[in-house]
Amino acid sequence: MAKKRKRRIFKVGYRQRQALGGLLFTFPFIIGFSLFFLRPFIESILFSLNELQLGRDGYTLVWKGLGNFSYALFQHATFNERFVENITDTLSTLPMIIGFSLFAASILNQRFRGRSLARMILFLPVILGAGVVLRMETGDWAYIMAQETARANYFAGNALRQILGMIRLPDAVLEYLIEVITGSPEIIRDSGVQILIFLAGLQSIPPSVYEAADVEGATGWEKFWLITFPGLSPLILTNLVYTVIDSFTTPQNQLIMLIEQVSFTGAGFGVAMAMSMMYFGFIAALLALVSVVVGRFVFYNV
Repeated sequence: MAKKRKRRIFKVGYRQRQALGGLLFTFPFIIGFSLFFLRPFIESILFSLNELQLGRDGYTLVWKGLGNFSYALFQHATFNERFVENITDTLSTLPMIIGFSLFAASILNQRFRGRSLARMILFLPVILGAGVVLRMETGDWAYIMAQETARANYFAGNALRQILGMIRLPDAVLEYLIEVITGSPEIIRDSGVQILIFLAGLQSIPPSVYEAADVEGATGWEKFWLITFPGLSPLILTNLVYTVIDSFTTPQNQLIMLIEQVSFTGAGFGVAMAMSMMYFGFIAALLALVSVVVGRFVFYNV
């Protein structure tokens, strides 16, 4: 009687399935990065360590080591100033965008007349931020728009300073509130994608959880902090990462415009690549810090 061969069954645990699913989800990015971005990234590092000299037969690289980085940090007139301004502006607007996105998504998740129209209006700036409008914002007359916006913000800021000054708030709090109010159009414009992400997260929380909380007599405030906020914590981290990248890479970014100017009409391509590498390093370090710090408070309902 022939012995039956036992078939080996490979059991995969839940954690292994999760890891495999995450790997498959990121696999298209890994392929795309390897094929289209890895080589240009390595070449950018090489350019940042060399001086690019053009000739009849192409270009040659002259080794400079950290000379390009030294020039950008200690000799260039405006790089450090633009770098610090860019970081300060992004970090100051980051909590505004996240807070407004969460607030708007919570309102849009309610049932009321005209909800679809309200969602369309809040997402409309994202659509207008592409194509023709984006070209207009980065065109020659963008300087005129910036002047008019700065003038309007100046008068609005003075009026708000006089009104809020009667409350006798600390100067730091007063200036931050004025920045929030005068910068509200930009905050609304930059919050469209984040609102959609939060809205999807709100709709994914089971209604039965809120019903059970109602039975237990939980207030709206308690339901928000004990159910809604923990349920949205993974998406808060997602929106933080997205907002940091979007803010640091927007076409209106003054530092990116400076790097482009340096590469073609300034100190050379090598110095511009050195500036880009320092900028990239800072963004990567900031994203790692945000992921580690905020990731400790993320609740995954598994």
